[in-house]
Amino acid sequence: MRFSLWKNKTAAGGPPPPHFELGRRGEALALEHLEQAGYRIVASNFSLPIGRNLRDVVVNAEIDIVAYDGATLCFVEVKTRESDDFAPPQANVDLRKRRQIARAALAYRRMLGLVNEPYRYDVVTVVAKPDGAEPRIQLLKGFWSDAQLKKRKWHEHYWD
Repeated sequence: MRFSLWKNKTAAGGPPPPHFELGRRGEALALEHLEQAGYRIVASNFSLPIGRNLRDVVVNAEIDIVAYDGATLCFVEVKTRESDDFAPPQANVDLRKRRQIARAALAYRRMLGLVNEPYRYDVVTVVAKPDGAEPRIQLLKGFWSDAQLKKRKWHEHYWD
């Protein structure tokens, strides 16, 4: 079973902004790449509430792709850029984004009773230049772990 929750994020009736189309193209290329690598796709653009912010507004998190690599459940973030001249696409998977995905992944695993099953966080980068050149796709398995997300107390930093 595969499902997508891709939302129409455009103004009423207007065409999508160019970066939305680039993102959709990147996610389609990433899905194809993962399937060719043997991943079994479960969901794409899975979104769910993960809490509230300081203004008491519901915060939603989205997992670009949920898939199995063998018996391991993978939560995959896709980063697409037209160029990597300034920085590689994975540079945008910062600590805040990792924590948000990890919270969503935990909620997903709890919802489906998969808390004790093996899982990991992967990133797929897509550099799709607008000149029609072949896109560069890279799969970064185990890009981060939950242990790397733990907040350190101030006194731990003080003695480093």
